[in-house]
Amino acid sequence: MGNPTRVLVWNEGRHEKTNEAVSKIYPRGMHAVIAEGLKAAGGFTVQTATLDDSEHGLTEQILAETDVLTWWGHIAHGEVKDEIVARVHKRVLEGMGLIVLHSGHVSKIFRALMGTSGALRWREASERERLWNIEPSHPIAAGIGDYIELPNEEMYGERFDIPAPEQVVFISWFEGGEVFRSGCCWQRGHGRIFYFRPGHETYPTYYHPQVRLVLANACRWAAPRLFAAHSCPNTPPLAKIEKRDIDIAHVPHLSRG
Repeated sequence: MGNPTRVLVWNEGRHEKTNEAVSKIYPRGMHAVIAEGLKAAGGFTVQTATLDDSEHGLTEQILAETDVLTWWGHIAHGEVKDEIVARVHKRVLEGMGLIVLHSGHVSKIFRALMGTSGALRWREASERERLWNIEPSHPIAAGIGDYIELPNEEMYGERFDIPAPEQVVFISWFEGGEVFRSGCCWQRGHGRIFYFRPGHETYPTYYHPQVRLVLANACRWAAPRLFAAHSCPNTPPLAKIEKRDIDIAHVPHLSRG
């Protein structure tokens, strides 16, 4: 067996400190619950980091030791320093996997990688969500049946302003009638990216066994195949290039004398 996939679970970590309803569900933070699920799945070494850590817990050294980064943010996207976003962006292009969760759709890092606003419709009404598994052969859907049903969630609805996904694994239906592309895959540079919609802070979504299974599958899928720096070198030829004169006889504005 190979080495375990090194996962860093990043969480803004603000709601748990300021909202009693959230702190009751996630007393040690959403990151702790997500990390527990990944540890229970096996095959991972898991660390956590939050916005208020030094350099947001995303130092050069920590990122160099990370294969897959999961990202949850909501009320403090603007507090994420641009230089840290650039650092994460570079690491994704080099091969690190990125799993963007719920309201991370408007995080700086997701928008930078997508090149779009990430805007969508939303409604918080504690309604039923059914995530239909439309690509059951995809590795992220392994072990998931026809759908995942969540009794209470926040609604996200189309249009979702993202570039066309390379693959859509899940589509959500909500009790109020909307639908949403809830499990989307892309590649940027050498890095794989998966956006997974459910996970509003006032609901115990990250305890749900099938949600945990999707996150574990996604981390395995997004694990790097290689790490390679992106550069633009001036490259010597592999073989000898024959020197020849440039023929300008058939270029009208040059051949008239």
